[in-house]
Amino acid sequence: MAKRVHEAWKGSNKFIFGGRLIFGPDARSLLVTLLLIILPVIIFCVFVARPLCHEFSPYNAGYAILAVAIGFTIYVLILLFLTSARDPGIIPRNSHPPEEEFRYDTSLSVEAGGRQTPSLQFPRTKEVMVNGIPVRVKYCDTCMLYRPPRCSHCSICDNCVERFDHHCPWVGQCIGLRNYRYFFMFVSSATILCIFVFSMSALYVKILMDDYHGTVWKAMKESPASVILMAYCFISLWFVGGLTGFHFYLIGTNQTTYENFRYRADNRINVYNRGCFYNFIEVFCTPVNPSKNNFRAFVQEEVPRLPFPSTRESDVEDLGGNTRSKVEDDLEIGEDLLKISQRRNIEEMDEDIRSRGSNGPHITSEVDSVFSSDHRAPTIRSDNRHSSWGRRSGSWEIAPEVLANSTITESRSYIPPKDSLQ
Repeated sequence: MAKRVHEAWKGSNKFIFGGRLIFGPDARSLLVTLLLIILPVIIFCVFVARPLCHEFSPYNAGYAILAVAIGFTIYVLILLFLTSARDPGIIPRNSHPPEEEFRYDTSLSVEAGGRQTPSLQFPRTKEVMVNGIPVRVKYCDTCMLYRPPRCSHCSICDNCVERFDHHCPWVGQCIGLRNYRYFFMFVSSATILCIFVFSMSALYVKILMDDYHGTVWKAMKESPASVILMAYCFISLWFVGGLTGFHFYLIGTNQTTYENFRYRADNRINVYNRGCFYNFIEVFCTPVNPSKNNFRAFVQEEVPRLPFPSTRESDVEDLGGNTRSKVEDDLEIGEDLLKISQRRNIEEMDEDIRSRGSNGPHITSEVDSVFSSDHRAPTIRSDNRHSSWGRRSGSWEIAPEVLANSTITESRSYIPPKDSLQ
């Protein structure tokens, strides 16, 4: 049965409703955030807003306080949902490293089978141009891709996220390109809600003081819920209020939390800063890019990738060689390749040498020595196959008629080091 993308997802995210909603692995902390928002508002509506409904003229004008508290709380919860339940800008993983970035480094050669072969290297970083300034981007081993500028790999969600700001445990999600706007609006709206609840609770205490003509302590005894809400909102304002101010500064300078904490002491030039006004326009007025992931799509089986062909294999393919013979030679790489090639072509060379007759006794002895010394080498069949390999030193030569009758050039035979460098 075919799986969907969210079922085969390699990150640490959690999905609900068939992949329609995506959360971080710490999504349970979102329940705590909901409790910290909803519970104080319920207390405020029951013990503060409801008694204030008839305290203003005209009659029942105080219901506006109750309506604002409920409506603004719903607005904050919607922003929380948009922040935590959507793709923050996850970049899909690659199933293999980018092939175009592979290169062969001849200075770091590896000796294999008696031959020096170039070492396969992979650059860990590369430079891209951002606003005319070179910016270095790093390669992610987990996602097997070069991270775009301002992208970072979240160790909690185990994903590369575009314009990564930070991972917020209070919303149970990474904050990135696609949800940063909603995160800031959530934090700033929560700040306004705290100020509203604190102000209305203080107002109710003041009204109680006027009604009973007493001190502030008597008013507090009449409404302990107001005192608790004021204390709670005062503490919360240090958190959400400070966070709002900090991100207000980050937006004005076009920074992310990650960049601010990491590059603060480096005195780097901020290549993304376009001016305070345009920085705010970029965050709040540009359209949100669509997600690069379709979590409900079916996983497509990838076509198996062929290994990178070596120089020897590509030569055989270009010359129309028999790949089966190439595999057989590779399996016998521990043997003497020179003797294997001589044994394969010994009948042709022997026939040619005898036809010339000039060096017959001398070559025959060498041929016999080859048969006697290579009696343990396995037999390699070459059906209807000839070779043009030959030794160009001494009196060994290949007759022209042998070359004319040869239909396939064998490029897998032994090549002296000098020729291999060419």
